Amino acid sequence: MTFTREGRELRALRGVDLAITPGEIVGLVGESGSGKTVLGLSTLGLLPKTAQIEGTVTVDGVEVNGADEATRRRLRRRSLGAVFQDPMTSLDPTMRIGRQVHEVAGSTAAVLHLLDAVGIPDAQRRLRDFPHELSGGLRQRVMLAIALAARPRLVIADEPTTALDVTVQAQVLTLFRQMRDEFGCAILLVTHDLGVASTVADRICVLYGGLISEIGAVRPVLDHPAHPYTAALMASRIGLDADRHSQLPIIAGEPVHPSSDIRGCNFAPRCPAATALCREQRPALAAVSQHDGLAACHFEAGQEVARRLSAVAGPWGTTTTASNEGGVSVRQLSVHFPGRRGLRRSKPFDALSEVDLSVAAGEAVALVGESGSGKTTLLRAIAGLQEPTSGSVTLGGRGRRPQMVFQDAGSSFTPWLTVGQHLEERVPHLPTAMRRERVSQALERLGLPAEVARVRAQQLSGGQRQRAALARAVIEPPDLLLCDEPISALDASLAATVLNLLGRLRRELGFAMVFVTHDLAAARLVADRIIVMTRGRIVEVGASDTVIGQPSNPYTQSLLASVPEVATCR
Repeated sequence: MTFTREGRELRALRGVDLAITPGEIVGLVGESGSGKTVLGLSTLGLLPKTAQIEGTVTVDGVEVNGADEATRRRLRRRSLGAVFQDPMTSLDPTMRIGRQVHEVAGSTAAVLHLLDAVGIPDAQRRLRDFPHELSGGLRQRVMLAIALAARPRLVIADEPTTALDVTVQAQVLTLFRQMRDEFGCAILLVTHDLGVASTVADRICVLYGGLISEIGAVRPVLDHPAHPYTAALMASRIGLDADRHSQLPIIAGEPVHPSSDIRGCNFAPRCPAATALCREQRPALAAVSQHDGLAACHFEAGQEVARRLSAVAGPWGTTTTASNEGGVSVRQLSVHFPGRRGLRRSKPFDALSEVDLSVAAGEAVALVGESGSGKTTLLRAIAGLQEPTSGSVTLGGRGRRPQMVFQDAGSSFTPWLTVGQHLEERVPHLPTAMRRERVSQALERLGLPAEVARVRAQQLSGGQRQRAALARAVIEPPDLLLCDEPISALDASLAATVLNLLGRLRRELGFAMVFVTHDLAAARLVADRIIVMTRGRIVEVGASDTVIGQPSNPYTQSLLASVPEVATCR
């Protein structure tokens, strides 16, 4: 599968053979840019006309990419279903939920059955709701109902749980299993989360650089990976049992670029066990001794690479003594939204109710809880981006404004400015030469080359953009760093890299940090204390290990029970 962009050929897929049997759930995993989404779109026949396609994709006896558009539409209507990462981009914002499902289901009775089947409470009342009136979890359930309305043979689910909190994620994954059992459909689950794949899939297919690295039954592959890339993904995964005193193992280097001309093993440039043979000769996908599946490795070096990665993940560096000033004090903070009428109507609600919070200088605190619990509202109030209804926010330190790092780093950059121009805006008081030197130092601190200053954010990879956002936030060391879900959209290796950087920067620069996340393992790793929120209130506060290991509140216990866990090969 080849695309042409700005005169360069980009090979998103380089020869993939994959068969999915009826009723089977296959987890397709790998880093961003590995080709997962392109494989899903090719199966749906949704690739752009400019794509150069080699090989075939056959669904229900029809060769998808060789068929005319009318045939592909019939195939998508009768045999294929799709669930995408962001349901708001798939649902029509001007149409009520009932009508959108009705277009595929054909009758109100069928619509109600589907909404009940996917776990939407009070389905009759929800028929007249618009998408914006539903939570993220309910919108994803509506997408499942639409995908299943025609009883398809195959459902393509592309990162369907990425933006969901752990409890809603667990519910959606349970629905996938139930739908497979009730409707008999096969599912191709595209995800970067190995925990998600291990929870629901029968087989796992690991994709890297447009090629299959390893494939087989889920548990044997994850317990005993034969391919170094699979082992590296497992080693860098953030688990609840990760060592808080050491940095996470990470995969060095950058993923293979689609424009690269690969001669040998596509993972060789990043593999600690690579030899001259690996760099010269591409290994075939073949049977391995570790499990009953297949892997593309000359030496079946998975376990060896996992050991090497764990060995180089050393302890944190020297810690800077934090100033006595800094942090933040929140007292009796409430935020009330009155609601609106009309097409965008919403009910009034209290986003925050008399919240008290203190973060000491140099301390890291994680805010966890489900979507709608008030985490981001509290963070925005601290940043001065949300006006409180009552209560107060008092910032300590040297009068420097808190700096924020957002979930979507790309949208936080002005598209026509270079990265360097963004960073220079943070130090306008310095002479031009000193500003540019400070920019180079900030980029180097985040592991980015100096030439990144000359490009725009959209020209960077997702991991590079997030590191550039961090560089902008700390080029003038803040007293308080605010992070709003900075790793939720990143794959395991990139998330580990960002968490390592946050931990190192906090120790080097001595700032306080408030870290909003729905990932309890990340919260435990990055924070000294964890604060659990629900419905605008704090329900539990404690040291990270205590909250994770001995939760006292039933709500915290339910969050922990929903976390998907896989074995680690460290």
